[in-house]
Amino acid sequence: MSTDEIRAIELLSRVSYGRVATSMRAMPFVAPARHVVADGRVLLRMHRGLGYHRACNGSVVAYGADNCDSGADHLWAVQFTGTAEIVEPTPQERAAFGPEPVRVDGEPFTPVFLRIEPQFVTVHELDYSGHAGAGPQDDSGATPAAGPGAGPETGPAARPPAGSEPRRETRPGHPSVERRLHHAA
Repeated sequence: MSTDEIRAIELLSRVSYGRVATSMRAMPFVAPARHVVADGRVLLRMHRGLGYHRACNGSVVAYGADNCDSGADHLWAVQFTGTAEIVEPTPQERAAFGPEPVRVDGEPFTPVFLRIEPQFVTVHELDYSGHAGAGPQDDSGATPAAGPGAGPETGPAARPPAGSEPRRETRPGHPSVERRLHHAA
């Protein structure tokens, strides 16, 4: 098991829910699921009544979880991509899920379980703990220029790509981060 896989499994064990993504009738969809990690594979519990398990079974899926709504200074997101299959969990695996919901969208909860054999694992970590209020920093520890023409890098290379729109994202207690959205021409 790679270092990224070990780190992703450790992070995944910190939260109980995530989202599974695949396609159904050629349309993408994302559905919430409860997870546990067993033998290096991700085991999901979903509601049978929604039918999402049928689209996932035998298909390549992506399962992601994060702590982005935690308010923590250290944010992370993990994604496991692999083939899903419907399984019957062992009594120990089933117990690891904990209590089941009573209802889903107004109907009684009926569990169905999927196991993902990860083929690709990604881990993204964002650290907001350093130099509070100083803004995002580059690897040297210096705060980057506020925008095009605001620092030593000027000219065409410093301008945003054509067709991009600035969007501000803020987190309470953290400086704004500007991201540019690129539109295909």
